[in-house]
Amino acid sequence: MADTQDDATALVERLEAELRDVTLVRFGHDDAWWLGTWVWRVAAERDLPVVVDVRRGEHQLVHASRPGTCADNDGWVERKVRTVRRFGTASYVVGRRLAAKGQTLADYGLDPARYATAGGCVPVVVDGAGAVGTLAISGLPQADDHALALEALRALRAAQEAGEV
Repeated sequence: MADTQDDATALVERLEAELRDVTLVRFGHDDAWWLGTWVWRVAAERDLPVVVDVRRGEHQLVHASRPGTCADNDGWVERKVRTVRRFGTASYVVGRRLAAKGQTLADYGLDPARYATAGGCVPVVVDGAGAVGTLAISGLPQADDHALALEALRALRAAQEAGEV
C-alpha cells in the first residue's frame, strides 16, 4: 500500500509541476482560436477522435468535434470544465488527488453527473493574472487527453514568445 500511495503522491506532484510550466503571456480571442485550431490540426494529423473546447472565463470561444466523437464527449467536457472551475486545477490532478486520499467527488458534496475527475481539462493561466479560462479535450484515455492539452498550451506559449500569435 505504501508504494501505491507514494506513487500516487509522486504522480500528483509531477502533474502539478507540469501545470506550473505552462503559463501564457496573454489569452485573448486570437490566442483561443490559435489554441483550438492547433488541437484540431494535430488531432487530424494523428487521427485522434477528440472534442476540443476553449473558454475565456464563462465564454466558450472554440468548440469543435473530430470524427469518432459523439454528444457524450460534449458532456464530459462540461463536467471536466466544472471540476477545473471548482478546484482551480486540472481535472486530472483533482482525480489523482482524490484517488490518493481514497476520496470521491461525493466527499465534497459534488454530483458526479455534473463533475468529472477524468483528465483532459486544464486551466489557462496567464503570467501575473492567474487562471483566466479552460482548455478541455475529450475522446482519448484520460492521461492522453491531459497530455494533449498540456502539449497545446506549450505550443501556444512558444508561438506567443516567437511573436507568431
